[in-house]
Amino acid sequence: MTGRDLDDALGRSFLARLPVDLVGRLREDGERIDYPAGTTIYRAGSQPRAAALVIRGMLRVYLSSPGGRQVTVRYAREGDVLGIAVLVGGPAHTNVQTLEPSSVYRISMRTLTGAARHDPRVGWALAEELNRRLYAVLEQTAVNAFGSVRQRVAVHLLDLASDRQGPQGGLVAHVSQQELADATGSVREVVARSLRDLRNAGIVATESDHIVILDAARLYAESGGRTGL
Repeated sequence: MTGRDLDDALGRSFLARLPVDLVGRLREDGERIDYPAGTTIYRAGSQPRAAALVIRGMLRVYLSSPGGRQVTVRYAREGDVLGIAVLVGGPAHTNVQTLEPSSVYRISMRTLTGAARHDPRVGWALAEELNRRLYAVLEQTAVNAFGSVRQRVAVHLLDLASDRQGPQGGLVAHVSQQELADATGSVREVVARSLRDLRNAGIVATESDHIVILDAARLYAESGGRTGL
């Protein structure tokens, strides 16, 4: 499988640090899949079949409560690899959904884990990636557990908008109030009040399907000033 976008995604990912011959095998054994926005590509508890390198688009990893509420624990973009923990530890209690039209490259579980068992360089690269994901999840957990709804809304708006910053520097988050509620583990009415407060303060402007960030520095201050945005 060839393609400039695949090469770019590989170059951005931790896979670029693997032995060259292994990267070649992963390319040969892999498969590109395109998904429309709103597609659930992994459901909680499903048997892992492959890891997924994001070639384009944006995906979210989220947890669901028995009552149907959701909270986002990760956004995945070009060059991110989903499913490494699942390959090592088995089925996870998370779901993965595309937020926009996305392409992923399915990486052979057998090829990658087989190499890790025989080559310490590969095993160490996987350990480093798992460590990065652990720290990121701990940070997101702190935001979700200790932050107010307003702080959580600010974090998610910055995260979503920064990945799609326009050529003139504008920050726009293409997200609805319900989607923000799902991402923050809240309900739409509470999120709407937080957005109203931010709008009245001149920090954001709201539209039906997107939110314009007018003052990124003040929105960052509202988030509690956490790192890793």
